[in-house]
Amino acid sequence: MNRTDRLHALAEELRRAGPRGRTAARLAGWLEVSPRTVKRDVAALQQAGVPIWATAGPGGGYVLDASATLPPVNLTPAQAVAVAVALAGAADAPFAADGRMALEKVLDALGPAARAETERLAGRVWVRGPAPRSAAAAVVEDALARRRVVVLTYRDAAGTPSRRRVEPLAVARTEGHWYLMAWCRERDAPRWFRWDRIAAADLTPEPVPDRDLAAFGTPPPDAAPVRAGAHRAR
Repeated sequence: MNRTDRLHALAEELRRAGPRGRTAARLAGWLEVSPRTVKRDVAALQQAGVPIWATAGPGGGYVLDASATLPPVNLTPAQAVAVAVALAGAADAPFAADGRMALEKVLDALGPAARAETERLAGRVWVRGPAPRSAAAAVVEDALARRRVVVLTYRDAAGTPSRRRVEPLAVARTEGHWYLMAWCRERDAPRWFRWDRIAAADLTPEPVPDRDLAAFGTPPPDAAPVRAGAHRAR
């Protein structure tokens, strides 16, 4: 486990522990590191603004402030199945792998009876199998999330490959396909790259500058930005 993953795991374990907290020794055993490493990791999280407090005494340890904890997830089985169906129907979509991990967290939060009912109900919903997912998808997703330039190996409609250094800006689903909207450095112009034609991708450390999406023209009539909680505004 690298340090970034360990810091995330440490914060999540303290979140699960709640006000009881965890001792350095217990955290060290769980993470398979030394107590000294745990203390350094906690200090790093504190410097990053994570509200972790140390408690004194023989049973002392570390506690994550209640303000940083999440409320329990109270989904009905039908709601959990709805999330699963949405993800299963978009298995070839950008960030699909992250979606599957998020679904596991949702299922973990359900009680045994609700989990069993969710699995029973989910077995009554069938979806068409997903389209093949590009091996380069994870790299492109990382570039989009981190706002980094990425080098694509791209095949056009005739199957002809080309290398493109691009600035990923957005993704869109239209006319039955996912597209990466990116500024092409070779063409010095905006381009739409069909997701399933991206054969390979290499992430670079170069940051993507701010660009106006208006350069890509009028949005397709069958595409619209995703909005978290957009249904509340309707």
